[in-house]
Amino acid sequence: MIELKKFFALILGLILIFSVGCSAEKNSAEKVEAVEMKIKISVGEKIFYANLENNPSTQEFIKKLPLEVEMTELNGNEKYYKFAENFPSDDKNIGEIHEGDLMLYSSSYIVLFYKNFSTSYSYTRLGKIENPENLSKILGDKNVTVRFEK
Repeated sequence: MIELKKFFALILGLILIFSVGCSAEKNSAEKVEAVEMKIKISVGEKIFYANLENNPSTQEFIKKLPLEVEMTELNGNEKYYKFAENFPSDDKNIGEIHEGDLMLYSSSYIVLFYKNFSTSYSYTRLGKIENPENLSKILGDKNVTVRFEK
């Protein structure tokens, strides 16, 4: 009877060690995924980095990379590009737009904002440029070619 208890204790200990090891591997994989949620955005010679949200819209966007597009100027505060297909979206009225916000509008428009302002429109957040200083100056007031890559 005592030997049987020792045997079960040994099995239980091995199960616990194995489950802790698997949990650590899972956490490590999640950290790697979080690191990979960053992209490079190039406008001419200037390079920006954006941290991306982890959502279905962003995952579909990443599948398109690398991508170089002509973004159209709109309203003196944003550049946009319309994809031929729709992305999954979860639009929300966010109220405030900030310089460097990267959003999905109406399931098929990628929008890069270069000024802060209030809005009543709804968007799905894709990400945000880390250091958007001079973004307005670099994007200018005309259409511009932008390259997105991993």
